[in-house]
Amino acid sequence: MDGNTPTTDGDKPSHLVEFEHMVLGRHQLSSAKERKEQGRLERSAYIMLSRIRMQGPMTIGELSEAFRLDTSTVNRQTAHAVRAGLLHRIADPEGGMARRFRLTPEGEREVDSEREIRVRDLDQVFEDWPPAEVEAFAHYLQRFNTSVERLSGQPWPR
Repeated sequence: MDGNTPTTDGDKPSHLVEFEHMVLGRHQLSSAKERKEQGRLERSAYIMLSRIRMQGPMTIGELSEAFRLDTSTVNRQTAHAVRAGLLHRIADPEGGMARRFRLTPEGEREVDSEREIRVRDLDQVFEDWPPAEVEAFAHYLQRFNTSVERLSGQPWPR
């Protein structure tokens, strides 16, 4: 070994997981520049819109808590999505004072389109993997995510 490659020799297996998690975090199958040129959603917008799509209308406070972001950051992100016609504000159906954000029909189309592109990209990544290995990878990734969510107290709707 060259000293630069992480190993589990005498170390916890979590050292190798940490390294691979770090590497995974840098991978984007398309760059921000390419997504912008193609008129696609930014990564953060896709994640926020997907969360609202799965959970239903959410307030700034709920989004801030769900993503562990400052409310000013969430305000900027939601304002941009409203201007882009992807979100609109609605009154709280439960009678609360805070306004909620709901996807517009255009927002739903954009999320669906982005998801299709991402799945197509992943299909290319997995093209030489047996389906059973892709399913096993998905299972372990979900297990990893739910363990992180349990520790953080930030579950993602499934």
